[in-house]
Amino acid sequence: MKRLRKMIHSASFFCLCLLLSTGVFGDTDEVKSVSVTEGDSVTLNTDVKVQRDDHLLWTFGAQESRIAEIYRQNINIDATNTIFEKRLQMDSFTGSLTIRNIRGTDSGLYKLQIISSRKTSYKRFSVSVYARLPVPVITRNSSNCSSTSPSSVSRCSLLCSAVNVSAVTLSWYKGNSLLSSISVSDLSISLSLPLELECLDDSYSCVVAYSFTNRTTHLNNTDLCQPCPVKAQEEEILYADTTFCAYRVKSTDNVAADQTLYSTVKT
Repeated sequence: MKRLRKMIHSASFFCLCLLLSTGVFGDTDEVKSVSVTEGDSVTLNTDVKVQRDDHLLWTFGAQESRIAEIYRQNINIDATNTIFEKRLQMDSFTGSLTIRNIRGTDSGLYKLQIISSRKTSYKRFSVSVYARLPVPVITRNSSNCSSTSPSSVSRCSLLCSAVNVSAVTLSWYKGNSLLSSISVSDLSISLSLPLELECLDDSYSCVVAYSFTNRTTHLNNTDLCQPCPVKAQEEEILYADTTFCAYRVKSTDNVAADQTLYSTVKT
C-alpha cells in the first residue's frame, strides 16, 4: 500500500511537471509598463508571429472584458465596447494591439492570452495615460530687476511656469547643462522655477518633462532680459613709415649732370 502511494505520488508529480512544461497552466510573462500621453496612439507589441490555428485573445481591466481576438487568422474586435469606441486595431501577423487617440479611461491592465497547439501563454501590459504636457511659460518679474550702481550691469529675474501638472519635473538648462530643477508627485498643481541672469543669450531653455517625454521653451525674447553684448573682434591695423631712397643715374649725354630720381614708397 505504501509502495502504491509512492508510485501515485511520483506519477502525479510527473504529470504536473509535464503540464507545466507544455504550458497547460500557461506561461505568465512579467507585466510590462507602458506610458503614453492623452491623444497619442500606442501599440502593445506581442513579439510573436501568429500561426494559422492560433487563438489570441485581448482582455482589459480587472473584469478581463474581451476587447479583441484573432482565431484562425480572423480578427474580431468588440464593436459594442463603449470604452474604446472603435479606437482599437489588431495586427493580423503579430496580434499586437493598437489604441488610437488614447484617453485617461484607457489606463489599466491589458492581458493577452495566446492559445496554440503546443501551449497557452500570457502577456500583460500596464498602461498609464498622462495628461498632455503644457508648454512652459517664461515671464519676467520687473520688481526683481535692479542694479547696485549706475555702472553695474542690471540683473533680471525670470520665472518659468507650468500650470496644472502632476508627476513632472520642471528644469532650467544652459545648453545641455542642468542649472536647477523642481519635481512634483501625483498632485495636480502649478509649478514655477526662478532664474537670475545678467544678460540674455540663446543657450537658456526651460523644460517640463515626464519620464518619457518633455516640452521645451527656449529663452530668446529680448523683452524679458537685455541681450548679452556681442564681443567685437579687434581689427589689426599695420602702419608703415614712408622712406625715400635716392640714387644717381649717369646721363647718356656728354654733358655731365646730376639727376636725382625718387623711388616709390616702401612700407
